[in-house]
Amino acid sequence: MKPFTKSEIKGVSIILLVIFSVTAINLKVALRRARDAQRRDDVGALDSALNKYQVDFGFFPPSTTDGKILACKGPNYSPLPENMEKEERMKAFLAMLKGCVWGKDAFRDVNDDSYPPYIKILPADPKSDEGISYFYISNGNRFQIYTYLEGGDGEIGFRQGIVDRQLPCGNQICNFGRSYGATPLEKSIEEYENDILGK
Repeated sequence: MKPFTKSEIKGVSIILLVIFSVTAINLKVALRRARDAQRRDDVGALDSALNKYQVDFGFFPPSTTDGKILACKGPNYSPLPENMEKEERMKAFLAMLKGCVWGKDAFRDVNDDSYPPYIKILPADPKSDEGISYFYISNGNRFQIYTYLEGGDGEIGFRQGIVDRQLPCGNQICNFGRSYGATPLEKSIEEYENDILGK
């Protein structure tokens, strides 16, 4: 068998390089789509868990200013006396809580460890190590939960109205979300409630 000529080796090398390049690009796109699908699934699981919490307690857990769910035991957590007024009790209870850490904390009834958690470990964004995170907003009556989809406007569920709000999903701007009932994602809960009341 006669050896390959230089031009044949160059031709085969170019063909292999093109095949590897196309494969690498397709793999990168597939991985991005998988991360975005995971984000949509995580937001759906959070939506479901928050609704179960609301059924049990009559309100949604409030949010912290940095977009976390205020529902985990803080360092000063302790049982409250039974003889407190309802509003005073709620205020004292919330003061003992801390924002739950995405990817580390369970979302559960802090007063009853025997009750099954709503979510064993709150999901973390697939790229949380790169500074991307979920963003939660709630006033107790309604909630909005947001994420950033890497695929941008080419991704299922992308909403420009969310981008226009400039909400921080870590170091990115949120562009996808879910909310309670008819609560729109393109405006704040406060704006929506004012619209309902005709203010």
